[in-house]
Amino acid sequence: MSDDTPPRHDRVARHPTPGSTSSLWRWTDARHPLRVAINYAAIVLARHSPSLRVKNWLLRRIGVTIGEGVSWGLESTPDVFWPELITVEDGAIIGYDATLLCHEFLQEEYRTGPVVVGERAMIGAGAVVLPGVEIGADASVAANSLVVEDVPPDATVAGVPAEVRDRDPGE
Repeated sequence: MSDDTPPRHDRVARHPTPGSTSSLWRWTDARHPLRVAINYAAIVLARHSPSLRVKNWLLRRIGVTIGEGVSWGLESTPDVFWPELITVEDGAIIGYDATLLCHEFLQEEYRTGPVVVGERAMIGAGAVVLPGVEIGADASVAANSLVVEDVPPDATVAGVPAEVRDRDPGE
C-alpha cells in the first residue's frame, strides 16, 4: 500500500438498483442463486472445520485467493456472494468469527469491492472488514473492530470505526 493507493470507495463498484425496495430484494439479479448456495455450503463447512488445510481447500474451491500458511479461525466468514474478490496473503490470520465482506446491499444500489489481507496480517476475533479495504503486511486489526479504511503495513487498528493505535512498546 502506498500513498498513491486510491481510497476504499474508489475501489468499490456501484451497481444501481432503482425501485421501491432495497437492493437486497434483487440479490438474485446480482448473483445466481445456485452459485450463492454452493458458496454458502462451502463456507459453512469451512467455518466449522477444525482443520486449516480443509478450510483453505474449501475456500479456494469457491474462488478465495489464499497464500501459504493462512490460518482461518473457527466461525470466520468470507463473503458468500463474491468470495473470488478476497485475497489473503501468506501467513495471515483471520480470527474467530471475523467477517470479510466484498459487498454492501444498500437502498438504491449494491456495491462490490475486493478485500486484500497482506502477508502476516492479523484480523482479530469478531472484526468486520468492508469491501474495497486493503490490510497491509504485518498489520493487526483488534477484536470486534469495523474496518472501513485501508490499514497501513505494520499498523494496529482498533475500534468502530477502526483507527490506528500506537503499538505497545513491548511488542
